[in-house]
Amino acid sequence: MTDDFSKELISLLPNLRRFAFSLCRSWDLGDDLVQQACEKALKNRDSYEPGTRMDSWLFRIIRNSWIDRHRRTATEGTTVEITDAQDRIGFDGAGQMESRLMLDAAMKAMNELSDEYREVLLLACVEELSYKEVAEVLEIPMGTVMSRLARARKKLVEIMGINPGMDRSQGK
Repeated sequence: MTDDFSKELISLLPNLRRFAFSLCRSWDLGDDLVQQACEKALKNRDSYEPGTRMDSWLFRIIRNSWIDRHRRTATEGTTVEITDAQDRIGFDGAGQMESRLMLDAAMKAMNELSDEYREVLLLACVEELSYKEVAEVLEIPMGTVMSRLARARKKLVEIMGINPGMDRSQGK
């Protein structure tokens, strides 16, 4: 029988996988990070504080594992670009093509952001962690989270060539 800790861990796997991919930009390496994080979480389940967000705790484990791995492999081999895996995606219509082009542009823009901006943007906007939770995961002050997030959003808009126009600021 599966306990509540394991059930919650399993339910978070898609979010963990997405976060791991955003760090390393490789599904295979991301899956390795998630597996490593799950192993560490299960081994150290006593250090998890019930009542707190398990996803924040796991995101921190993944990020620390990524940093450790990145330090070890900084001088090693090559990485595979995400664009090399495009053959896995099929297109059947203009709507899908447009969505794919927009997704590609967004991913390209995200990849142009610094690691600090990309991490904050993903945790706050995609994973919907609070600023406080993001600060805890990244081990930085909450004010730094807010300023990085604002700069990340601004930079993303610039990279993607989005012009918010005047309508928004005029309340229309």
